Amino acid sequence: MKRGIYKRGNVYWIRYAGLDGKTLYESSGSHRQKDAEILLLDRKKTISDGKQPEIIKIDNHTFLELAKKYIEWMVGRQKSAQVKGYIIGQLKGVFGALPLRRFNMLAVEQLQTNMIAKGLKPASINKTLNILKHMFTKATEWEMVESEVSKRVHKVHLLKDEGKRLRYLSKEECQTLVDKCVSHLMPIVITALNTGMRKGEILGLVWKNVDLKHGFIILDNTKNGERREIPINATLREVLHRTPRRIEEQGDENPYVFIDKYGKPYKDIKRSFSSALRRAGIKDFHFHDLRHTFASQLVMAGIDITTIKELLGHKSLTMTLRYAHLAPAHKVKALDLLNKILNEKSTIQKLYSSKEKDLRKDRKSLKRLVGDAGIEPATSSV
Repeated sequence: MKRGIYKRGNVYWIRYAGLDGKTLYESSGSHRQKDAEILLLDRKKTISDGKQPEIIKIDNHTFLELAKKYIEWMVGRQKSAQVKGYIIGQLKGVFGALPLRRFNMLAVEQLQTNMIAKGLKPASINKTLNILKHMFTKATEWEMVESEVSKRVHKVHLLKDEGKRLRYLSKEECQTLVDKCVSHLMPIVITALNTGMRKGEILGLVWKNVDLKHGFIILDNTKNGERREIPINATLREVLHRTPRRIEEQGDENPYVFIDKYGKPYKDIKRSFSSALRRAGIKDFHFHDLRHTFASQLVMAGIDITTIKELLGHKSLTMTLRYAHLAPAHKVKALDLLNKILNEKSTIQKLYSSKEKDLRKDRKSLKRLVGDAGIEPATSSV
């Protein structure tokens, strides 16, 4: 090991003399000696330039401290704050006051093992792990822990999720469901089927974001934080036109599109939706599956994946490609077109071949006429 570098546990530290001649000790935050060597060279260069290195000393924070700070940061920034808060509450019960520096792959993989033993699905386990990973990303940014600890947490792989849910309704089932909805639920379900909007986006929809004149719904605060514009088709336009706008006692218009008898936006419609499914004879179906139905029906109608991605508001095309297998006829059509392109002569080539054939025919006719007249063909002087 090079001079000025030593180990404490699995982490390499460096020591060097400051401008005043006093020995300084600093953690590289890494289990790689090379990282410590680079840091030591950087510190020595700073001193040779006549500057005292600024050493950031990170206190020994606990997971409970990180959880508190992360929840405060999350509220108002992320649409799924309530669900994440519940999961973080469960993580607090697991890790408690464990120092952040004590986290390693073994601790995180043990969390996965315990969740598997409880019978949780891979999707649920992966969601928990992704939240934990992002917490450590923020912990590094907030200087609550060294980056090396965050790297150890991020090294843990997500579980393979072979059973990703993709439940959708046929056209006939869609109509049956709509027919079985009670009055307040029907416009909400029709909106979901014709826009692919999430339940929270629909229940929180306000009139100022509904542009009936130009035919668009504007969503500013979406799950991924990006603005989304959704076209209003004829069916949805009729529903929105029929939806009454409530005027409050003070004379102001209620801002929400879908409101209960008290003038409040619906917090949830789980009970009425479950009743409609039961009356329609539809099983194993959730409200979010209406979004899957929207996308699936578009794919089967031959709409391209990129357009569907934009309508759904997906950040990456990977999320939308889960619907691609629903368009076998579209794929067959594409290959038929490729076959036509590769195996048939182009129009120009056909035209040239046709003209060349006619020219050869004319030459034969001319030669026959000249022979019959007893005229010797002219020879070129060139």
